[in-house]
Amino acid sequence: KRVNDGDMLLFDMGAEYAGYTADITVSFPASGKFTESQKFVYNTCLKANKAVQKAMRPGISWPDMHRLAERVIVEEFLKQGLLVNGTVDQMLDAHMGAIFMPHGLGHFIGLDVHDVGGYVNAPERIDEPGIRYLRTTRTLQKGMVITVEPGVYFGDALLDNAYANPDQAKYMNKTMIEPYRGTGGVRIEDVVAVTEDGSELLSHDLPRTVEEIEAFMAER
Repeated sequence: KRVNDGDMLLFDMGAEYAGYTADITVSFPASGKFTESQKFVYNTCLKANKAVQKAMRPGISWPDMHRLAERVIVEEFLKQGLLVNGTVDQMLDAHMGAIFMPHGLGHFIGLDVHDVGGYVNAPERIDEPGIRYLRTTRTLQKGMVITVEPGVYFGDALLDNAYANPDQAKYMNKTMIEPYRGTGGVRIEDVVAVTEDGSELLSHDLPRTVEEIEAFMAER
């Protein structure tokens, strides 16, 4: 596929230094400037990312962080009118978040990019849309390093399945959603360490806001 102005690009990149790994994802417009619709999707994803980082601390369940990311996405879609005719809780019960974020929130990282230990002495995998792909269900502890990578996508198969499901279709404003179909997706992945009373962002030197990305690309 040829990359054209108006396309969104998503780069998921791993690296290794002194035997330890990093894993980040950046999303940006090919043109260097976000359209209004791209800005909405990007800011929704960034808001979910920041909400999870703010909530992370020892004793917090990682599945709860996944659900928090889904909640933020559904809240923003409801405000923008992509989702209608219900409350956020009703939509989450219908797994609306998993339509637009169909993967797990993140994974352990250390000696390997997808590090081991996700299901060691952990609750069983949760067999529900989206959250079933979590690479761990453990409770966060000081010293854990994990990626925070919510995503927002408008995939054909997931949209079509949702439209065909009456329990989900009743919440979907097709007129508002369809213009986003085929526009790609946004994922924002950071590496975060759990500290004694919160979290520390390790991938902190990246341009993350719309303004930072546009300024960075204007220099190139």
